[in-house]
Amino acid sequence: MSVIKDNSEVLMHFAIKLADGSVAESTFANAKPVIFRMGDGSLTANFEKCLLGLTVGQKATFDLAPEDAFGPSNPNNIHHVDLSKFSANTPAEVGRIIAFTGPDGHDIPGIITQVMGESVTVDFNHPLAGKTVTFEVEVVSIER
Repeated sequence: MSVIKDNSEVLMHFAIKLADGSVAESTFANAKPVIFRMGDGSLTANFEKCLLGLTVGQKATFDLAPEDAFGPSNPNNIHHVDLSKFSANTPAEVGRIIAFTGPDGHDIPGIITQVMGESVTVDFNHPLAGKTVTFEVEVVSIER
């Protein structure tokens, strides 16, 4: 019987749900499971720990605290940007996600959380940071 262990290649369905039951992400809806190798960085170490020992066909549900899922919300990742940095093509609207160029040249998504006068508050935390999540999985196949 195949069992998920370090370095296993896993094909699985998953869903990430919030405390209110809303679904943040799911492969069940589109019937397209994901494939990844344990330890390849696709999932955080804490998500992978949940999978160790699961077998083909097994379904499991795990509740993860913020520090075990996407981390706590970090106040250092909330920045204030001058309104003049936005344009008609990229307006400063609360709830809008905009890619900003980071110091290393890579794009970093940020969500606009407040517009007050000439100041725009942008949160660069992961959208699920600080949230307790439920991680549901169904193992389709395991190699190794």
